Amino acid sequence: MTTSHPPVSSGPELSKRQINRAIIGVMTGLLLSALDQTVVSTALPSIVSDVGGLENLAWVITAYLLTSMASTPVWGKVSDQFGRRIVFVVATSIFILGSALCGVSQEITQLIAARAVQGLGAGALYALALSVIADVVPVRDRGRYQGMVAGVFGIATLAGPLVGGALVDAIGWRWIFLINVPLGLLSLVVTASALRGITAERRSRTVDYLGATLVVAATTPLLLYLSWAGGERGWTDPLSLGLVAVTVVLSVALVLVERRAAEPVVPMVLFKLRLFSLGSAYSMIAGLALFTGVVFLPVYFQAVKGMSPFTAGLAVVPTMMGVGFASIHAGNRMSATGRFKVFPVAGAALLVITMLPLGFIRADTPSWLVILLGVVFGIGAGFTLQPVITAVQGVVAPADIGAATAAVSFFQRLGSAIGVALLGAVLNSRFAALLDDRAGPGGEGLNEATLGSVDAIKGLAREQRDIVVGAYGEALAAVFLTVVPFAVLALVLSLLMPESSPPEDGTADDVPEKEKAVGEER
Repeated sequence: MTTSHPPVSSGPELSKRQINRAIIGVMTGLLLSALDQTVVSTALPSIVSDVGGLENLAWVITAYLLTSMASTPVWGKVSDQFGRRIVFVVATSIFILGSALCGVSQEITQLIAARAVQGLGAGALYALALSVIADVVPVRDRGRYQGMVAGVFGIATLAGPLVGGALVDAIGWRWIFLINVPLGLLSLVVTASALRGITAERRSRTVDYLGATLVVAATTPLLLYLSWAGGERGWTDPLSLGLVAVTVVLSVALVLVERRAAEPVVPMVLFKLRLFSLGSAYSMIAGLALFTGVVFLPVYFQAVKGMSPFTAGLAVVPTMMGVGFASIHAGNRMSATGRFKVFPVAGAALLVITMLPLGFIRADTPSWLVILLGVVFGIGAGFTLQPVITAVQGVVAPADIGAATAAVSFFQRLGSAIGVALLGAVLNSRFAALLDDRAGPGGEGLNEATLGSVDAIKGLAREQRDIVVGAYGEALAAVFLTVVPFAVLALVLSLLMPESSPPEDGTADDVPEKEKAVGEER
């Protein structure tokens, strides 16, 4: 049981202009952090040619993922205690510093360390954007604004490879990082000004240092396992299994510590809320399914259809449009009706409807059909990104909005990391098996180790290229088919969620009284 605190006031009622300034500021920061999840992928060849370090190249992405994910719950809790404004200033400053260090790095170790710093700041920006909205926007209108935020996040995540390729071609790879400096400063100035005098100082300044340490310590070995097990080491390698064991032990320790902490980083009492527990599980499973499209649709267009990175990026533009449309539509309808459940249900159903036919694509599948399925996938993604978070915010105590928002966001990111690692392993193993089966006349010497890039595939003789492209197409189909059971599980979880209909005072009409009491207990 934790100490009870009075609800925190958000300050005076705001004008629409003040709200819009705050939203624009936090959305700019969110845009930068979302882009930096995927923008680096198309720049990796240029980075290698400039600073070297091919053997450690994966860490340019992994370092960012590690620090951004592990720090998210900590940022959310600290913002509940010290206020959004000061935490947003600190987090954005760290992100800007990390971006500048990335842009001036002279060798791979410096770049990896700078990406870790950048990710540390980025871990706060998504959760803080949604928490700031919860602070400054009336409950009934939150869905509309958070729908826009979710749309920006989804579009930016999908657009990352396209933006990265364009910047690398135009002005060089360093500018995918350096561009964050002026844009980050703009976000910092606008948001800090807009939030001045709006959000009240938070409750107890007691910091749960042990809980914060355990959150990071329990998350890091799991992410290292996901990064290494499918590639450098096997899933059952002793070191890999050791990392899993460390994660389990530290997770148990985290639960025990947080149950007794005065100001827990991850309030265990939140898990008594059925909507929070189911919503967190749903977000993790949906995150796994969502990043399948983000990562592997562009791979299909490049490796199988032979498109350039920029053209492949254009091919997923309709998917981005689907994400944006669905996110904004869901937000508007939630604001109009106060109901959310239809959207996670519809989103999971659309993921099933999309992934099933994608599980049977081949090299000769028309591009227009894959693009059309991408649009449906985007609509499903837009319906799953944000409604659950908005609903959770409506049933937790005001003093726990930051922690609850960050926790759901954390589970979504964790699902994405698990999905990329698991499905990457499915792709590699299936591709290797198909190459072995088809390596006949004209296929001698073909193996997955020599075909690590699209350029290598394009350089093959026609007969060999047909073998490789066909194997890639079927291997990617296996990836999409693997996602179907997870999408079905997400659909089941969404159906089990209680509906919530928060009126202006922030309570939830349809959430059982027992759950509302738990939310108020904090």
